[in-house]
Amino acid sequence: MELEALERRIRRLEDLEEIKQLKARYAAYCDANYEADALAELFTADAVWDGGILGRSEGREAIRQFFRGSSQRISFAIHNMLNPIIEITGDTATGTWYLLQTCTYTNGNQAVLGAATYHDQYVRENGVWKFRHVRIESHFWTPFEEGWAHTQFIQRR
Repeated sequence: MELEALERRIRRLEDLEEIKQLKARYAAYCDANYEADALAELFTADAVWDGGILGRSEGREAIRQFFRGSSQRISFAIHNMLNPIIEITGDTATGTWYLLQTCTYTNGNQAVLGAATYHDQYVRENGVWKFRHVRIESHFWTPFEEGWAHTQFIQRR
C-alpha cells in the first residue's frame, strides 16, 4: 500500500473518531445540566440548531441562550446517541444519529421518554470539528408511565 493511501485512511479514521467525540461531548454537556457555554463552543459562529418542535436557534450566541434556558425546562436528562452514520468529504461531514433520551420536565416533575433522529452537518474549523447545523427529527416525547403507544407527544408547557 502506498504511503499516501495509508495516510488518507488514517486521516479518515481520525476524523470519524473526532466527530464521534464531538457528539459525545454534546451529549455529556446536555446531561450536565445543559452547560450552555461549553455547548456553544461546539458550534461554528453561524451554526444552526434546529430542534423542530423543541425550537430553533441561529448563531452560536442564540444557541448559547437556548441552552441556558434548557435547565429551566428539563431538570434531568440522559442523551443516548446511537448508530452513527458519518460521511466525510475533506473538511466537511454529515452524520445521522438515533437519540433515545430519558429526562424530567420541571413542569410537574414529569418523567419523559423521547426518541429522535439527529441530522448533523460538521465542518473542520482551525483543525477542530464543529457543528455547522444540527436538525432534530422527533419521533416521540411521552410521559414515561404512559408510553408512546398511548401518548406520542406531550404538550409543551
